[in-house]
Amino acid sequence: MRPAKSSTRSWCAAAIVAVTTLSGGLVAAQSAPDGENGRYSMTPIPEGVLRLDTRTGTVSTCTRNGTGWACYAVPDERSAFDAEIGRLQAEVEKLKGQLAAGPTVSGKIDEALPKSDSLKKGEPKVAEGDRKIEIPLPSDQDLDRAMSFLEKAWRRLIDMANRVQKDVSGRI
Repeated sequence: MRPAKSSTRSWCAAAIVAVTTLSGGLVAAQSAPDGENGRYSMTPIPEGVLRLDTRTGTVSTCTRNGTGWACYAVPDERSAFDAEIGRLQAEVEKLKGQLAAGPTVSGKIDEALPKSDSLKKGEPKVAEGDRKIEIPLPSDQDLDRAMSFLEKAWRRLIDMANRVQKDVSGRI
């Protein structure tokens, strides 16, 4: 029976060592320096290095110039989206305030309006007794305007044909 007790003691000792090691590792991970596997994650790119701040999430490009390394923040689309969302929310609140302060609509009815098809065309006008469709005829003024337009178009077409004929005959 004695060997059973020693294996139980060694198992308990191994468990205590494992817990101590794990908790020590967690403390070491929390207090890691900012340079190595800590705050920043570096990725090489053709222009230099891409730096990710693991605490804030900002991304910067770091390039080497004549005096040393310089890092510039990469424009973040998320911040632009957040700014636009904020602007739109403020505009919505402003419009809600205007609606609340505006005049109320009077004359509302509780009954539903009769349904009608807005795309359905009305019935054609029918002369009484004849059952014929009436079509309004254009006035004399409308006919004069149409004739004037056609005359001008015809004259321009003839003038254009004459110019083309002169150009062609002059080249030959």
